[in-house]
Amino acid sequence: MHSRNRLIFLALLAISFFPFRPAQAEDPALAAVLAKLDAAAQNFHTTTANFEFDSIQTDPIPDTDAMTGITYYDRSGSHFRWGAHVSRHNGRPALKTYVYSGGVLRVSDTGKESDAKGYSQAGKYESYFALGFGAGGKELEEQWTIRYLGKEKIGDIETDKLELVAKDPQVRKNIPKVTVWMDTAHAVSLKLVFDEGEGQSRVCIYSNIEVNQPLPKTAFSFDK
Repeated sequence: MHSRNRLIFLALLAISFFPFRPAQAEDPALAAVLAKLDAAAQNFHTTTANFEFDSIQTDPIPDTDAMTGITYYDRSGSHFRWGAHVSRHNGRPALKTYVYSGGVLRVSDTGKESDAKGYSQAGKYESYFALGFGAGGKELEEQWTIRYLGKEKIGDIETDKLELVAKDPQVRKNIPKVTVWMDTAHAVSLKLVFDEGEGQSRVCIYSNIEVNQPLPKTAFSFDK
């Protein structure tokens, strides 16, 4: 084999064994946001907030399902708990309650412990339940491919807007993308939009957020 052709052959062979992976250019603005979240997460323990959860369908028939109420978050090391107490559903009084703890999600349509149904497979979606409430930058990077979308004001608060795509393909199959508006100084979210694909999305808006204040005893329980 001609020496020049041999060099070309060896180069192609090397590429076949060591496929080219272009290095992702680090976004300095994103790096700064993630570092800020790491610092804020060190001091994060609890959050109380009012919420509005809107499930939106655009196809085949436009429809919106809206819930409002109060939600609680608690983090201690790797231990995470979440509770959401619905007060109104599509404008009508409601008692629906969600409690996530120890990798299990429990849901009661009546707010009673006796009526609660458990979902033990919910643990693999913990990153969604905890998203934007006490998660540091390194934690987000472990679970998500992140793109920085710039700053945007929500009310009087300037937020950092991030686009997140789950690294777990099974999770990504159900929720292809999440957009989050974060108050990075306190490691809390003011708004999240979950793209669930096929014309489905869920919009979560938080207000009257209190960080590191004592939580009521009923925060993660039923039968209030």
